[in-house]
Amino acid sequence: MFKDDFALQSPLAAPVRQGLPWIQAAHGAPYFQTEDGEAWHPIGANEAISWRELSGLFRRRDLASADAYLADLAANGVTTLRLMLEYAQVRHRYFERPAGRFPRAMVQLWDDLFALCQKHGLRLLLTPFDTFWTWLHWRHHPYNRANGGPLAHPSEILLCRETRNAIKARLEFAVRRWGGSGTLFAWDLWNEIHPAQAGETAECFPEFIADLSGHVRRLELSLYGRSHPQTVSIFGPELEWRAHMPLTEPIFRHPDLDFATVHVYQMGTIDDPRDTIAPALDMARHVRAHLAEITDGRPYCDSEHGPIHTFKDKKITLPEAFDDEYFRHIQWAHLAAGGAGGGMRWPNRRPHRLTPGMRREQAKLAAFLPEVDWLSFRRESLDVGVQAAGEVHAMACGDERQALLYLLRGDAVTPDGMVDANAAPLDVAVSVPGLADGAREVTLWDTAAGGGRARFVAESRDRVCRFTVPGFTTDLMVALRPAR
Repeated sequence: MFKDDFALQSPLAAPVRQGLPWIQAAHGAPYFQTEDGEAWHPIGANEAISWRELSGLFRRRDLASADAYLADLAANGVTTLRLMLEYAQVRHRYFERPAGRFPRAMVQLWDDLFALCQKHGLRLLLTPFDTFWTWLHWRHHPYNRANGGPLAHPSEILLCRETRNAIKARLEFAVRRWGGSGTLFAWDLWNEIHPAQAGETAECFPEFIADLSGHVRRLELSLYGRSHPQTVSIFGPELEWRAHMPLTEPIFRHPDLDFATVHVYQMGTIDDPRDTIAPALDMARHVRAHLAEITDGRPYCDSEHGPIHTFKDKKITLPEAFDDEYFRHIQWAHLAAGGAGGGMRWPNRRPHRLTPGMRREQAKLAAFLPEVDWLSFRRESLDVGVQAAGEVHAMACGDERQALLYLLRGDAVTPDGMVDANAAPLDVAVSVPGLADGAREVTLWDTAAGGGRARFVAESRDRVCRFTVPGFTTDLMVALRPAR
C-alpha cells in the first residue's frame, strides 16, 4: 500500500520504535499512567505544524528552532502537544497529495517531530484531520472529487464508504510509521465529530467510531502487541444546542474508546470572556456535567478551549495579563472538578501561541501534581461548603480518602475583569463532605505564586472535614489526603 519513496531512510527520519513508556488509562482510577505504573497527566495545548514554532520542520528548514521550542515546553512542565496530522489552513501541508500518496516532505516532518518530542520527553495527542479548515478550504483538498479524491462534499465525509477507506488508509500509514512509539500518547480518531459531516444526522457516529477504532487497534495489536488510548472529540456547545440528537452516548460511553474529550467553548464566558472568573466556573460546570455522563470511570479531559469568539470573530487579542489569569483560573478549575490535567488551550492569540505567563502557569500545575495519589483517586464531584465575609467560589472533587478543592474569589474584581490581588484578605471556613473519618493533611497551594503556602492537619468527623483557610485573597488550590 505504501510506496518506499515516501518512507525516508536517514537515521533521524527512521520511524521511532523505542523510547518513552506508553501511556494507558490507569487501572481503577479515572486518570492516566505510564506502562511503568507512574501517574501521568496531559499538560499542554494545541499546536499546528504550520504555526511559527514548528514551521521550521517543513523541509527541515529550521530544526533548531523547533528543537528549542520543544525544550522550552518540557522545561515548563508540558507533557503533551495536541496536533493534527494535516493542518489544512495552508495548502502545502496536506498529508496526502493526491489522495493515497504521502508526500516525502510531510513524512520527514513527522519523523523529525516524533524524534524531537522523544528527545524532550513530550508526547502527542494526534488526530488525522483538521476538520475545520478541511471544510472551509474544501475546494483545495485532495479528498475533493474535483481534485481526484473520493468525496463530493465534506457534508458526507462520515457516510461515504470510499472516503472511509481513505481515512483508514491514512491512519494505517501513521500507525505503521509512528505507532510503535511511546511518544504517541493517544489517538483522537476524529476531531470535532459533527452532524454536519453526516447530512445533519448523528445515528452513524457509533458505527463510524467503531470502524476507525477497530481498524487502528487491530493493527497496533498485530504490530506491537498493545495499543494506544483512543478518543473522539466534539465541539462542546453542540451537546447543548443539539440535545435532541444522540451525541452523548458515542462521546462519553462508546465501548471502543478509552477516554472522553470535549472542546469546552462556553458561549459568552470561555469563548468571549469579560472577566477571569465566569470562564473558570463554566469550565468546572461542564467538567461536572460531562463526568456525570461517564458510567465506566474512564478518564476525561478538555482538549480545546479558549477565547475563540473574541479572537476569530471580533479580531481581538486579549491583554496578556488578563489572558494569563483567565488561563490560570480555567486550568485549576478543570483539574479540581475532576479532569485530567489542566485542559488544552487553543491559543487564539496573535502571534498564535501561548504566552510565557501561560507556560509558567503550566509549570505550577505540574509542580502541584505530586500532592495527590492519582492512581488511587476515584473522584466524584463534591459540593463543598464555604463561608467567608466575601464571595468565594469552590470547585471540588474527591473520594473517601482524598479531595481537591479550588477556591476562587468572586467579590473583588477590578474594572478590567481581573481578581484584585490587593483586596482585603478573607478567612474562609471550608467543609468538605464525603471523606472517611480520620486525620487529613491539608495542603494550601498558592496558584498565583506557585508552591505550597501551608500544610496542617484537620480532622474529618461524621464524613465531613472542616478547616479554615486564613488570609485568602485571589485563588488557591487545596489538596486533602490521609495524614502520614
